[in-house]
Amino acid sequence: MKHKLIFLSAALGLLALFIVAALYVKQNRQAEQVAQIASQPQALQRMHSPIYGAQNAKVTIVEFLDPACEACAAFYPFVKEIMAKHPEQIRLVVRYAPLHPGSEQVVAALEAARKQGQYWPALEKLLATQAQWAINHQADLQLALQQLATLNLDMAQLQQDLQSPGIQAIVAQDIADARTLDINKTPSYFVNGQPLQEFGYQQLADLIQRALQASPSPAP
Repeated sequence: MKHKLIFLSAALGLLALFIVAALYVKQNRQAEQVAQIASQPQALQRMHSPIYGAQNAKVTIVEFLDPACEACAAFYPFVKEIMAKHPEQIRLVVRYAPLHPGSEQVVAALEAARKQGQYWPALEKLLATQAQWAINHQADLQLALQQLATLNLDMAQLQQDLQSPGIQAIVAQDIADARTLDINKTPSYFVNGQPLQEFGYQQLADLIQRALQASPSPAP
């Protein structure tokens, strides 16, 4: 019995050390991200970044996403729902972190759709039909293009544009910024520059709510 108690105590001690170490690593990573944003604010948002919502909104959500990411598809309607509850107060800035194989090409297709004024319909279409073109965690550009073909797009022009140096430069810049900010999973959220530390629907809603309460109203 005594040996069992000693073993149990040792196990609990190791578990406690593991939890403390994990919390330290997480907090240290968050501090490093905040420091990187302070020193390189352009890594969080670029002039080319797609924006949904009011330009002068008091709260800015920056989301690094991968169109082939299941969690990104699940969170997108949730974010839009929160934004609908606070019209003119929240804006969403999309950045890319194409971590799945093949996702870089699909991101380029989204940017090509943006050149035709169809970015948000294209993004929502791909997220809604993700299971049909992102199979076994691998993005298939041709299957994704089949989904985009149902929209009001010039597909020949889109396929030409997605290979253009300008769009490739946008994708490369987002990937570089994601590395600078140590983005290793998607979606990754920043609310008014603060990274979402604990991932989850409620945690994101709470972070947004705190930003809404803390931020001054935008100038008229």
